[in-house]
Amino acid sequence: MFTTMVDGTAEDWGHIGRAHGVHQKSAAPEQIMESLARLDAIEVGFAATQLGHSLMAATLARRSGAPDEEVVAALCHDLGKLMSIPNHGAIAAEILKPYVRDDIYHAVKHHQAFQGRYYYAYMGQSPNLRDDFAAEPWYDFAVKLVDEWDAPAFDPGFPADSLDSFRPEVTRVFSAPKRMF
Repeated sequence: MFTTMVDGTAEDWGHIGRAHGVHQKSAAPEQIMESLARLDAIEVGFAATQLGHSLMAATLARRSGAPDEEVVAALCHDLGKLMSIPNHGAIAAEILKPYVRDDIYHAVKHHQAFQGRYYYAYMGQSPNLRDDFAAEPWYDFAVKLVDEWDAPAFDPGFPADSLDSFRPEVTRVFSAPKRMF
């Protein structure tokens, strides 16, 4: 095994690639589940914690018959709040990027601009920022993500599915990257 990449051989990189594959199938889904659980400590002024909100959004997506990638996007759309609230959409989108369709990536990345419809006017910003994206091929999915699953998901009395119930979808999506870079 090499000690500098410059000295790596095809055999070394084959070994590394296989080890990455094993790690990907087991560690990535578990890391996502653990990170989602940590959202329970973040309330930031809402009636529900960020975990509760994420579970509600994912439950709404699941109950609408959405495919796994979309359910996981609804579940993980605010995952970036663990690191940065102002940049949370971009962070969550980058976590999802290797595993989901491009329209999901872009919708998660820009979902806050779409949410602005509901509150930006109260904060001195234009509530119409989503209109800037109207010509994008992912616009309709972003509208669905925000208007049908995200925006209505703040009721702490809503009977959301448990975090563990989403483990199969999280495992299916995060075990198989569609692209490596």
